[in-house]
Amino acid sequence: EGMSLAEFLYPALQAYDFLHLHRHHGCRVQLGGADQMGNIMSGYELVSKMTGTDVFGITVPLITSTTGDKLGKTAGNAVWLNRDKTSPFELYQFFVRQQDNVVEKYLKLFTFLPLGEIDHIMEMHAKEPEKWGPQKRLAAEVTKLVHGREGLESAKRCTKALYYSSVEALEAMSDQELQELFRQAPSAELMLEPGMNVLDLCRKANAIPDGPSGYQKITDGGVSINGIRVTDPETVLILGQHILKNGVSLLRIGKKNYYIIKWLKL
Repeated sequence: EGMSLAEFLYPALQAYDFLHLHRHHGCRVQLGGADQMGNIMSGYELVSKMTGTDVFGITVPLITSTTGDKLGKTAGNAVWLNRDKTSPFELYQFFVRQQDNVVEKYLKLFTFLPLGEIDHIMEMHAKEPEKWGPQKRLAAEVTKLVHGREGLESAKRCTKALYYSSVEALEAMSDQELQELFRQAPSAELMLEPGMNVLDLCRKANAIPDGPSGYQKITDGGVSINGIRVTDPETVLILGQHILKNGVSLLRIGKKNYYIIKWLKL
């Protein structure tokens, strides 16, 4: 397919960028991944020749996915420090899911834990691997570093709500946390009417099809409200059970289809 002009000129453009930063902001160090060595060298040579100043380049090992692919914007799998792009929960889960063969390295790269403590964590992991101790500690340390203790608590609440069906965690979640946890989930605002039942809720939220197939979806056990499976379509909605104290219901259809229901004027 050939090479675009931007791609062809990339080393020159990045080199000039280094020169501009050096002249206008006194920048003398360029930091990048190991794959940026050539571009950083181009900048080093340009700045050195144009100004006679000693400048420096630092490369760091690339962090890759479990399949060996580069993590980043281009690959579409970047992990962001910006909460709007990667929530505390998503950041926490990214590190919790790391494999045993990289978790020790990540503890050394991404946390300020003393090396002796990391050695102890790994020793305990060898005895009790089912507890995922290093992964949980890594996730907690990084999330707290990026988002503070409040962000870490938010990540833990979301984890309990999603993976442990904790009603207490759901009730304690803010609107922001709900939106972060269920980014793709449709939301609906409904008024609670007298005698309103599970079938009414599912239909008003457009979560099930009209007719017998939607009714059967509930009777077959395919519907949960706040983590509790409901099999009787005629069950009347109850405050404190189907509708949480924060005026929210989390409706799940099947295994992965979530709907956030916000109740008005309770």
